[in-house]
Amino acid sequence: MQEVYEFLKKCGTYYLATEEDGQPRVRPFGTIDLFDGRLTIQTGKVKEVSRQMLRNPRVELCAFDGERWLRLAATAVEEPRLEAQKHMLDAYPSLQSMYQPGDGNTQIFALEGVTATFSSFTEAPRTVKF
Repeated sequence: MQEVYEFLKKCGTYYLATEEDGQPRVRPFGTIDLFDGRLTIQTGKVKEVSRQMLRNPRVELCAFDGERWLRLAATAVEEPRLEAQKHMLDAYPSLQSMYQPGDGNTQIFALEGVTATFSSFTEAPRTVKF
């Protein structure tokens, strides 16, 4: 889990895929955190991505660091604790102008049942699960 977290932090931006009415929806994301032994992401409850993950929690993400890429499949489970919101926003102070713990909009999802595959053009793929 630590390796996946560090890779995503290094990339800064990754692309999160959800599904709506059978259509894939992909958008850039930038939040990743380790909270209470789980990998977490953050969004706003007012966003379509929130509603999509609540309806169908199966997500995938992809990131590229210039040499290797990561594909991750997981189940996004809402983490309702204010401590998780605070932890995330402390890690991303630039978001604090738009989000605050307990504001009714800030939403944290834990990624569970993760299968993460590291790939490159020069090495065989390597998969980790947690």
